[in-house]
Amino acid sequence: MYYRLEARTPVPTDRNGFAEVIDPARSDDRRVAFDTIAPGLDVSTVFLGLDHSIGGGPPLLFETMVFRDGEGGDQWRYCTWDEAEAGHRRVCDELRARPRRAPGNA
Repeated sequence: MYYRLEARTPVPTDRNGFAEVIDPARSDDRRVAFDTIAPGLDVSTVFLGLDHSIGGGPPLLFETMVFRDGEGGDQWRYCTWDEAEAGHRRVCDELRARPRRAPGNA
């Protein structure tokens, strides 16, 4: 099912409404938060516009992803804008609390 945002609240829409959601010219409309934690380490949280709840349950419409040197990695999904904001803050706080490692060390 497709969704769009009305005042940060997801509402069902049709394919045309979803096309507006994913229009690159409107990408800021679906961004919940973005933080650079360190050079090459970014956290982005966005509204997806598609339900990612495989197998049922409430619709998962928001995603936080950690980018290391531009490559997407760990991700978390949420049902609401508020959950996505809280999840974004939690991920950022956890990454900031980790000791920095020297380049090349895992």
